[in-house]
Amino acid sequence: MKKVLVALAMIMGLGTSVAFASVSGDTLAVEQTLQTPQDEFTQIAAKELPAAVINALAKDYEGASIKEAFVSERETGKVYKVIVTVIKEDQSTEDVTVLLNEKGEFLNAAEGAEVLRIAAAEDFEFADVDHLGKVIPNATYKQKHIESVLNLDLVDVEAIKAANFRVAIDCVNSVGGIVIPDLLYALGVKEIFKLHCAPHGNFSHNPEPIPENLTEISDLMGHAKADVGFVVDPDVDRLAIICENGEMFNEEYTLVAVSDYVLSHTPGNTVSNLSSSGALRNVTRAHGCEYNAAAVGEVNVVTKMKATNAVIGGEGNGGVIYPASHYGRDALVGIALFLTHLAKKKMKTSELKASYPPYFISKQKVQLTPEIDVDAILAKVKEKFSQYDITDIDGVKIDFPDKWVHLRKSNTEPIIRIYSEAHTMEEAEELGGQLIQIINEMCK
Repeated sequence: MKKVLVALAMIMGLGTSVAFASVSGDTLAVEQTLQTPQDEFTQIAAKELPAAVINALAKDYEGASIKEAFVSERETGKVYKVIVTVIKEDQSTEDVTVLLNEKGEFLNAAEGAEVLRIAAAEDFEFADVDHLGKVIPNATYKQKHIESVLNLDLVDVEAIKAANFRVAIDCVNSVGGIVIPDLLYALGVKEIFKLHCAPHGNFSHNPEPIPENLTEISDLMGHAKADVGFVVDPDVDRLAIICENGEMFNEEYTLVAVSDYVLSHTPGNTVSNLSSSGALRNVTRAHGCEYNAAAVGEVNVVTKMKATNAVIGGEGNGGVIYPASHYGRDALVGIALFLTHLAKKKMKTSELKASYPPYFISKQKVQLTPEIDVDAILAKVKEKFSQYDITDIDGVKIDFPDKWVHLRKSNTEPIIRIYSEAHTMEEAEELGGQLIQIINEMCK
């Protein structure tokens, strides 16, 4: 559950529900009614939480109040359990417990499963009134975040200033309307053309930053004679880019372009999820580096990045994860690195896009009946294409020499989602259609 409200400050302040925040993809998302195991967690004051934990909460639970905080010492490091009260759409409140490590990162599936195991011991004790925490207002995190971006070694503020960029933005009436303009001004951008920057939370259009929702900013580009446009989602972790001619840079290529710049200065490994564009793999190999794929979901990408010591990674939905900043998707980091890249290339945004290998992704699905064994179908597909490069850590992905198709089952309904990529949209759709036909034949 992510809440997008106006305030950037977090205030301190009990609850009983346990919830793992569901990040992008099918990562662990569990909710139970439990109390705090006395033997595993020790209560602490909210002010004792590390800054990284506070920053993570401020990002994903804007406007919530921290009621209780606990810490547990593990072999792998400290785990923080923070109970926050969030405000729902109907203005009622709900208590949610968030589990984070000392770096402010969500626990992965294995860590979350371990916490559930501990909770199942049912050795509980209610906190008394003297241990409910304190209210501590803090309105400094926006500026701290901007300063941390400006201080990144690969962010060249002087180059951005010298480029005299005209920038259009669409912040979908979210917290982005507060932080994105301030970031751009701090980067030396003097001319900013704003759409939907009033942070009232009543979205003026569907907030997902995909082409069909971005017609307004596309029209604005020509009228404003803007060099580049940026669109963020409500919690400002996804970044879509618009070319100067109003065309989409393509959400998949946000990570590709930023990675190209990072790799040109700090060669190293890259990671994206299985359903992200193969363009990142090609660009990574062009720099003489190694690309690795992870299961879909931010936490899975981060886990793979840590395992491979990746210098850059993320997801094809515009999510840039830059470890030199922190292990989490961050549109502010993406904007700063992209503008630096564009300034140094001395290209139009459309020209930069054209410099990367052209790929197009088709997204389709197969509707099945409840009695069909979806896992058995996926196993048959895997066997049928066994002569090709198969990845089965998250569904079944088949890599052909110049294209790929990825099949993922839904955890909530009897469907198989089919993602396919090729050098033209027609070819990508044809490949996806072929798999749909094969699956339908297998179901007869």
